[in-house]
Amino acid sequence: MQTNDRQITELMKLIAAGNIQLPDFQRGWVWDDNRIKSLIASITSNYPVGAAMFLEYGNANVRFKYRGLEGSAAQDVTPSELILDGQQRLTSIYASLFSQNPVHTRTDKGKDIQRYYYIDIEKAVDPNADRVDAIISVPETRMVTSEFGRKMDLDLSAPEKEYEKKMFPLNIILDTPKTFLWQQGYLKYHNNTVVSEYMEFQSKIIMPVIQYKMPVILLDRDTPKEAVCQVFENVNTGGVSLTVFELVTAVFAMDDFELRKDWEERKERFSSVELLSIISATDFLTACTLLSTYKKGGTVSCKKKDVLNLTLEQYKSYADMLTDGFLEAEKILQEERIFSSKDLPYTTQFIPLAVLCTLLAEGNKIKAANIKNKIKQWYWCGVFGEMYGGANETRFVYDVVGVMEWITDNNKLPRTVQESYFNPTRLLGLQSRLSAAYKGIMALVLKNHCQDFISGREMDFTVYQAESVDIHHIFPKSYCEKQGYDKLLWNSVVNKTPITYSTNREIGGVAPSVYLSKIEGKGQVAADVLDKYISTHWIDVGYCRKDDFQGHIISRAKMLLGAIEAVTGKEISGKDSEEVIRRFGEGLS
Repeated sequence: MQTNDRQITELMKLIAAGNIQLPDFQRGWVWDDNRIKSLIASITSNYPVGAAMFLEYGNANVRFKYRGLEGSAAQDVTPSELILDGQQRLTSIYASLFSQNPVHTRTDKGKDIQRYYYIDIEKAVDPNADRVDAIISVPETRMVTSEFGRKMDLDLSAPEKEYEKKMFPLNIILDTPKTFLWQQGYLKYHNNTVVSEYMEFQSKIIMPVIQYKMPVILLDRDTPKEAVCQVFENVNTGGVSLTVFELVTAVFAMDDFELRKDWEERKERFSSVELLSIISATDFLTACTLLSTYKKGGTVSCKKKDVLNLTLEQYKSYADMLTDGFLEAEKILQEERIFSSKDLPYTTQFIPLAVLCTLLAEGNKIKAANIKNKIKQWYWCGVFGEMYGGANETRFVYDVVGVMEWITDNNKLPRTVQESYFNPTRLLGLQSRLSAAYKGIMALVLKNHCQDFISGREMDFTVYQAESVDIHHIFPKSYCEKQGYDKLLWNSVVNKTPITYSTNREIGGVAPSVYLSKIEGKGQVAADVLDKYISTHWIDVGYCRKDDFQGHIISRAKMLLGAIEAVTGKEISGKDSEEVIRRFGEGLS
């Protein structure tokens, strides 16, 4: 890394020649008119406007597609430097103080406009004037009108009119010959009566702008891609954030491959499947890297630096089969009664699941019951062990490698299965669907073929979507509050279950015995049939009919723990610990 100050005159000439360009991942966006005027005011006052950061171009491993700054006419020029930070300042300086074309900007309300910028000479040399007030922007016609064009407020459409209004065109200020010619015309127009004023303007404005320097940090050409990505994320807080996907897109573009278009086509396939609609482009690249490094043999990894080193050949080799792997993973999750993205315990666990489905698609192994059951067991261990909540790249690797070994050797349990642990008191901490384990328990209730309290319809995918199934209290919230029950108990997952919108309206806020009688009284369902429906939710209806809240909580907690043991294949310890007895009121064995 090198740091030095460089004159904006030099920088603008290099931009015009194409020696300084933008990496293609730098998306274009436009500063508004007022912000450009503020920038010009700072430069003409010799105030700092911040440092720029460039990357020396030429590293064969960091081959970005590049493009010129807006307004630069350079064509087919290989740059020597790429702008990582400072795009908007440099583009605005180039457009307003160097280019002869009107500046593409916008109003503060977002309307696109074309502008030329001037500085009022009299205001510029007035020590009492605010410099921003001296910076004037005019339309590309160089005429400012009002009353729907009927009144001319300012006409700068010819040099003589600029001279008359004492308005210096800022797009020539860095071009000494053009500035000198304008000066001659200006002084001649005023019969040399403004020489003193102009000389002051030249010494206070023109010369300082020509000599104005901007700090530039230059990263050398050997800077690795992951460092470029990290640096960009750190410095580019005001612009468009750089994702791994953007960077890989720029790299693939050098080989004329449009990664964004390719992803959009895959995303279109995913968008028709609700669960897959949340998979991001970076998720897909991470999964592709995980798959390709596994298939390659040797070290398996999918950290950011590995994703950035994914080659186009590897992407093309695995992207299609991985797309099918994601679709297969979605089918497995639906089998486990996870129907919507809002009910998905972990988005991140989708990545290793999709890679495993892709690997096991060979020979149709994923369809074998014993293999699929292992996949499901691993999945639920991740959910109820709450293993996928942090940085997960290392766990992705452990799990893909571990599950694949486990499939061929029953004695080699993957790390997530080994480490998964569920504390019985955790049930009381699951108060909302923000928790993965909370969502997992609701999926298990659905997987138990639970039925609607009134219609008896099983809450499969069709009913889930059509009947607006949501999670509601079994002993209703308002009833529990009136009874003074402990919120930690009544608001926990133990007292909640999936219920259709229409059934929840029937339940209301009354005691279970009351709403059960109400349902029966309407002739909607017989008592014994209603009891059967409710039992499919792992609810002991006897406690509900007696309004026995404590009995209900203990009974259901035991059943939920049993369901977790069944899907994880792991016995839950500590059911009768002192902590469990203190918080539940009794043991849960």
